[in-house]
Amino acid sequence: MPFAIVTGSGGLIGSEAVARFVEAGFDVVGLDNNMRARFFGEQASTADTTARLRRQYPEFRAVNVDIRDADRVMRLFSRHGGAIELIVHTAAQPSHDWAASDPQVDFSVNANGTLNLLEAARRHAPDAPFVFCSTNKVYGDRPNQLPLFETEKRLELPEGHRYHAGIDTTMSIDASTHSLFGVSKAAADLMVQEYGRYFHMPTACFRGGCLTGPNHAGVLLHGFLSYLMRCTVVGEPYTVLGYAGKQVRDNIHSADLIDAFVAYQREPRAGAVYNIGGGRHSNCSMLEAIELCQQIAGRELTWALSDANRIGDHRWWISDLRPFESDYPEWRPRHGIEEILREIHEHNAERWMAKRGRSMSGRA
Repeated sequence: MPFAIVTGSGGLIGSEAVARFVEAGFDVVGLDNNMRARFFGEQASTADTTARLRRQYPEFRAVNVDIRDADRVMRLFSRHGGAIELIVHTAAQPSHDWAASDPQVDFSVNANGTLNLLEAARRHAPDAPFVFCSTNKVYGDRPNQLPLFETEKRLELPEGHRYHAGIDTTMSIDASTHSLFGVSKAAADLMVQEYGRYFHMPTACFRGGCLTGPNHAGVLLHGFLSYLMRCTVVGEPYTVLGYAGKQVRDNIHSADLIDAFVAYQREPRAGAVYNIGGGRHSNCSMLEAIELCQQIAGRELTWALSDANRIGDHRWWISDLRPFESDYPEWRPRHGIEEILREIHEHNAERWMAKRGRSMSGRA
């Protein structure tokens, strides 16, 4: 039986990876120490997801491992050695904003943790495909230099522009403001590439746009589509940060991203780098997302617009999916933005309202 290691196994992408590869016949071990609860509070805890995975897949093993613990990571890889046929690395401090509150923790998790995993893989599983969840934040605010124009509800690029179909990896990561999160992820991204090229290992960086799906525990600082729908459903106010709400994001469903991982795992390359997101197939501005959430939830969102945008934030991001589609022509994104939001609502609205009710009764 092939063996896989999934880090951040209780998170959105990690849990989707666990389910997909267990069902594909892999013996999967998940590494997750629930730091998400430390980052964002108990409402963002991964404990329930880990418990659900254990119930659903009795053969799945979840271990409480901090990827910053190099010795423990090395021992785990040594224990399984040549049996390891896949590593999916999704564990991270994922928030642009949170990173500034504790840069040392952010960097140690995102950069040093990734280095620990790469070195363990080099020593004990050098032929196993190493899939890394990177981020479009490695480009810093370079996309803000694009010649964008305003429409009624969004910013947009002229049709003839080289990046109109989406931004590819020719965009420089230099001479830009990244956010501290962007820097820690860029360091990890470059190290993943370097291990691929220097040590001839099958490594891939997937520079994601907004990763989303019904299992996303969206919170104020991370996971905007899920959090936006939650605020709409339960009646909590929402603040849009800057750009008149016309900033554009592409959004990829977690299942579509795992489909991309599967395609790469079957035909890995050394030091591969791809921008990955919803592309032109699945994207929206904040104003468009608010409108869709209100239509789907059947209620108005109370929201305000702040003039202050986040440092290093993107005004417009759509990923160019064509390089990945060229290398892996069997892959295409299957979920559009409205479908994603409907799925988030259907899977969570009742639970969100129940939690809201318990919270209100507890204050009475």
